[in-house]
Amino acid sequence: MPLQRRLLKTIGINLLTAGLLCPSLFRGRAQQTSATLDQAKSAMAAGIDAAQKGDISSAQANFARAVTLAPQVSVTHAALGSIYLEEGQLNLAEKELDTAHSLAPSDISIDLNLARTEVALAHNSAALVLFHQALADPSKPQLSPTESLAYATALSTAGDLTTAQSVLTAALTLTPDSAPLHDALGALIAQKGDLSAALQHFKQAVTIDPTLTSAQYHLGTALLTLNDPASAIAPLQLAVTATPNSFDSHLQLGRALSALGRDSEALEQLHRAVSLNAAVTNVQSLYALALALQASGDPANSIPIFARATQSPAAWKPADYTSALTNYALAHVQTGDAKGALPLYAQALSIGPDGPTLREDYGVAYLQQQDLDHAIQQFQAGLSLDAGNAHLHYDLGLALKLKDNLAAAIPEFERSAQLDPSLPDPAYTLGVIYMQQGRFADSATQLQHAVALQPTNGDAWALLGSVLRDSGNPTGAMDALKHALTLQPDQPNLHVEIAALESQAGEKEEAAAERKIAADLSRAVVSRQRASFALKSGRALLAQDKLDDALVQLNTAVQAEPKSAEAHELLAQVYARQGKAADAALERNRAEALTSSPTK
Repeated sequence: MPLQRRLLKTIGINLLTAGLLCPSLFRGRAQQTSATLDQAKSAMAAGIDAAQKGDISSAQANFARAVTLAPQVSVTHAALGSIYLEEGQLNLAEKELDTAHSLAPSDISIDLNLARTEVALAHNSAALVLFHQALADPSKPQLSPTESLAYATALSTAGDLTTAQSVLTAALTLTPDSAPLHDALGALIAQKGDLSAALQHFKQAVTIDPTLTSAQYHLGTALLTLNDPASAIAPLQLAVTATPNSFDSHLQLGRALSALGRDSEALEQLHRAVSLNAAVTNVQSLYALALALQASGDPANSIPIFARATQSPAAWKPADYTSALTNYALAHVQTGDAKGALPLYAQALSIGPDGPTLREDYGVAYLQQQDLDHAIQQFQAGLSLDAGNAHLHYDLGLALKLKDNLAAAIPEFERSAQLDPSLPDPAYTLGVIYMQQGRFADSATQLQHAVALQPTNGDAWALLGSVLRDSGNPTGAMDALKHALTLQPDQPNLHVEIAALESQAGEKEEAAAERKIAADLSRAVVSRQRASFALKSGRALLAQDKLDDALVQLNTAVQAEPKSAEAHELLAQVYARQGKAADAALERNRAEALTSSPTK
């Protein structure tokens, strides 16, 4: 509905014939002159005319003048309050409409506009009183779509979802093409747990009005929750475009992209959500953001979000809080901080419920700390809860292997493989153990099984090649090593092993070429290591303002790795602090060129 038509409807009465001069309205105002009232009536008429033309600022100015001229007349306050309401100036709207209500407590149109204002201000209890008062009138007023939306919001906030749904359903019967009503009813149905039914209303809403951002957001979120992230992306992208500063829109789009494995795009959206999360207090929203960051490969940035989400245990159900603490702890493990994870796992275990996954994660944290005894204790505790857990048997075997207790470790790996034949890790680890024991045939069998289960495991192919070579199978060894080389082309040792096999076969030129490649790769590895060390040292020295020493280290880094954009950028900073503007500009240009064309 156009704004001017909606305004006239919300004002709710014919202001030109509203009894503006009725003496009963001015009882106690004998000093009020007829001329002043005529001026108020003219201001009201001018305000209505301006509203009809869409000139809202003029309408507001005229209604404000009418209020000044006739402050005891309810309709002047009602008109000005309605203008403020439509413009979103809610505190001013509440003030004027409350005054109008006190002057005309039985005026239904004023009640409804004031009720809408109270809902917009989240004063839902006050709004319900006003709605109930208006609806109790013998005239049985019919709520407009906007009024129905506000009434349903107040009802749902008060926990009366059934009545709220009835209000929206009745409103849709009268105005079936209202996108906001479909969207609101869908959101209410989703709140009651029926996402499939809610989805139909969201789809209808965006069909009617594709520009309704809330409906696009709700549609995308519902599709994501129903495990259809591919379909969720388009509506969520529309929501993000329309509301670029919306935490929720960026979060849900990031989650959808992450679910499809589009992690770099997901992180872009999730990091934007991180930048907008300061004002977010809903722990579930914060937790969803932390989980999404963790799933997209950024556990470091998830840690402070997990910390905020879990700082108030009372906001959680105990079982959900245990899961949140477990994932928080896992983020610490993923960033190499097992020490930070251990107290979180202990806290989760103290709250409960106990479970094999919690025990496994807790044990892995101890394993990362090289605390093998406690790791074994946790894995065994997990197996006491779930004796058929293949992952726990594998983890226990790994801890026992690290304790050099192969006699106990091997049965655990074998049991893991029996319980879940699709796991590649038990076969690979058994292959390593058998090779170390000189059982080459058994090792080759296990490694062949490992690469069949995980063909992209370059280490397994390389190890298989070495085992087959030592087993006297040069043809099989060459095939395995070439598989490894396609997966790990920069590994010098693979070229060395291939060269050795070629030499045995009398292929001297081919062997020489492979040895040269190995030597070049080895020099490159050494150079990268040297560059990395020099860059790290230069960065630290620059932070300490030791400019001459930093310059030496950063020049070393550039010589070792000329394509390091960071080294050139840090050199620019050193030169700038030394007052060498030309050198700084040159290094900055080099850094920018490498950043914009990193593959050159």
